[in-house]
Amino acid sequence: MLGFCTDSGAQLPPELVGRYGIVVVPLTVTVDGVEHQEGVDLDAEGFWDRFARRPAPSVHTAAPPPGRFLEAWGDLAAQGATEIVSIHTGSEVSSTLDAARIAAEMAPVPVHLVDSHTASFAVGCCTWEAAEAGKRGATADEAVRIAQAVAATVGNVFVVGALDLVRAGGRLGPGTGNEGGIPVLSLIEGKVQPIGRATSIDEACDQMATYVLKLGDGLRVGLSVADRGAAPLWEALESRLVGCPQVREVVRYRVGPSVGAHSGPGTAGAVAYPAPRLEEPARAIHRVRR
Repeated sequence: MLGFCTDSGAQLPPELVGRYGIVVVPLTVTVDGVEHQEGVDLDAEGFWDRFARRPAPSVHTAAPPPGRFLEAWGDLAAQGATEIVSIHTGSEVSSTLDAARIAAEMAPVPVHLVDSHTASFAVGCCTWEAAEAGKRGATADEAVRIAQAVAATVGNVFVVGALDLVRAGGRLGPGTGNEGGIPVLSLIEGKVQPIGRATSIDEACDQMATYVLKLGDGLRVGLSVADRGAAPLWEALESRLVGCPQVREVVRYRVGPSVGAHSGPGTAGAVAYPAPRLEEPARAIHRVRR
């Protein structure tokens, strides 16, 4: 039996974790000097609530210690896993994989570590498709190759000023300080690049949806929002993608502490990749509870 693991930086929503039995290793997030384990004693809701107060909290993130990986892999082994594919945040941006390599030498079963060379829900996409392949009977080596292939094709698009649009009633006007609009961005080869500007929720979502649909066919899409104040963009973007012939599945996820520490409030967007076509032609759309 093949088991799957990732770290909480992958931002996997509970629906996907439960569907595939994925075990998530929590990153350490320190807020105002107090250490927390992401997803254990600090979730997205609790994290963003702290930004509603002033001053904004001081936040730092750190890789999990090796012991957390051993605990996660031990849980999978106890469930019957004889091999584990463990997919993690890229080594270029995190030391998570370094800790995993130390732990792998003591793992109870063989562990295949995957450096995704990416971050946030793009790591989640690699894990999602690898676990889907495992569900269909793929070997560990095949699942690793699939995760690496997804890492090479996954795309992203987002805005970080979503709250400005919402507070302006959906459109930025004179006197807001953002008359030219907020930038619509994509992280490409490790660099944030602008792909447009938007002065309304509709403009932002139109641009983001167009970008996603250009990524290919059979798309699996994750729609993100940080604090709930940006939820209108979540809903508007979803309405543009669900039901499109290029889109196979859509899930929602919250931007959690380990990513939100760097992106800040008001972040909303999408991460997507063209999934290999399955034998079944039907498309299922899954909505994660908010």
